[in-house]
Amino acid sequence: MKVLSFDTSSKALSVALLENEKCLAAMTLNIKKNHSISLMPTIDFLMQSVNLTPQDLDRIVVAEGPGSYTGLRVAVATAKTLAYALGIDLVGVSSLKSLALSGAYEGLTVSIMDARRHNVYVGFYENGRAVEADRHASFQDVLEHLQGRQKLTFVGEVAAFREEILQNFPQAQVLEVLPSAVEIGKVGQYLPAVDVNAFVPKYLKRVEAEENWLKTHEDSDSSYIKRV
Repeated sequence: MKVLSFDTSSKALSVALLENEKCLAAMTLNIKKNHSISLMPTIDFLMQSVNLTPQDLDRIVVAEGPGSYTGLRVAVATAKTLAYALGIDLVGVSSLKSLALSGAYEGLTVSIMDARRHNVYVGFYENGRAVEADRHASFQDVLEHLQGRQKLTFVGEVAAFREEILQNFPQAQVLEVLPSAVEIGKVGQYLPAVDVNAFVPKYLKRVEAEENWLKTHEDSDSSYIKRV
């Protein structure tokens, strides 16, 4: 099985091509850049580097969220377009799982993505498997939730939280790691394909504009989004 996988849910862009679990080519860029401009050229470059054509692909695997709203829309729209045009499978994998799979960690792995205002997107993983649902939460709530736990490894966008983590859990590992398209590509080969037309990003939190709108429309249907 030949797989194209990519993650643009954060500042970093990660793209990989795999044949079964063998990585044929991969690239990760950790610079602030417009993913809508850089994603397809990166895919094209890797495809040409290993002499593959789009018709050689069997499956697209994409980081489905949570993360940057813009980054997720770029990734999911690209993944859906490619899967539909090529008539191949599409699979979504949690962006937080992508971080948890960055290494073999003992105990509980806590994947963190900075959601601003001292909030985070957080996932809890053991041996690469989620033990709780990914969610959006204040970082203080995360620390309180973990009290009493031993052998903790915090991974991902942890730089802003390092001091608080070590104050509460002096023995914890705190590792700033990047998403891995290679790892989600491996995992995605064993997951069921999704309905391409129905597939949407998993934001875990409403966009700020929608939250502000709902504050002044408390009696409205919370699922309503006005089209303009």
